[in-house]
Amino acid sequence: MRPLTLRNILQALFLLSWSVVWISIAFVATLLTFNRNTALVLARRCWAPGLLWGAQADFRVEPNPNIDWKTPHIYAMNHQSMLDIVCAFAGLPVNIRFVAKHSLAYVPFLGWYMWLTGMVFINRSNRFKAVESLKLAGKRIREGANIIAYPEGTRTVDGKVQPFKKGPFVLAIEAGVPIVPVAIEGSHQALPTGGFRLRPRVIRMKLGAPIPTVGRAPGERDALLREVRDAIIQLNLELGGCGGDANAVAAAGQEGNAPALVPSQR
Repeated sequence: MRPLTLRNILQALFLLSWSVVWISIAFVATLLTFNRNTALVLARRCWAPGLLWGAQADFRVEPNPNIDWKTPHIYAMNHQSMLDIVCAFAGLPVNIRFVAKHSLAYVPFLGWYMWLTGMVFINRSNRFKAVESLKLAGKRIREGANIIAYPEGTRTVDGKVQPFKKGPFVLAIEAGVPIVPVAIEGSHQALPTGGFRLRPRVIRMKLGAPIPTVGRAPGERDALLREVRDAIIQLNLELGGCGGDANAVAAAGQEGNAPALVPSQR
C-alpha cells in the first residue's frame, strides 16, 4: 500500500475535525429542539457538503424523477465507497436514516450520532436480533421515516454492483412503501477500498422511479430484489459505470461478491 501524501493527511484531519464539530452541534441542537430530525437536517445542509468539499469531490446529481418527497420511501443504493453515505445525505432532498451494521454503533461520535438520529442497527450474526431490527425499521417507516439501505452489505472491490442481501426487500414488503433505486458512480475512484487515499474525482448519483411494493406477498421478495437490482445496474451504466454481473441474490450469511443463489433474470 502506498503511503499517504501530505494532502491526504490534511484531508483526513479536516474530515475528522469537521465531523466532530458538526456531530457535537447536532447533539446540542437536538437537545434544544427535542427533534431528532434537526440533526439530520444539519447533516444534509452542512456536514455532508463540507466533507465533499474537503474531499475535493465534484458531486453531481442527475435530475430526479417524479417522486413524492412527503411520503416515506426506502432508498436502495449500490455501495462503492465510504463517501457514499456522505453523498446520500447531500444528494437526497429528504431526511434519511440508515440500516447499518451493529458494529458501527460502537464507533465514537459516528455511533453516537447514529443512535441520536434513530438509525437502525442490524446484527446479521444473530437472526432473532436481525428480525427485530427490521421490525423496528418497519415501525419507523410507517411513522414517516425515510430509510436508505445498501443491499450489497459491503463496498464493492471492483466498481461492479454485487449480489444483494434480502433484508431491505423483506422490510419494504412488510412496510408497504415504494423502493427508490439509487445508483452512484465515481466514489470508488475517489476513495478506493482498503485505505484513505482521497483523489479529486467526479462523483455522480442518479435516482430511478419508485418501485411499488403494495400488494406484494412476502414470497415475492426475490423478484422484488432482482427488479430493484436491475434498475440500479441500468442507472449505474447510464452514469458511465460498469454495471453488475448476473448474480443477484447473495448466499445466506454472505455479502457482496459472495456466490449467488439465484441468477438475475434480466
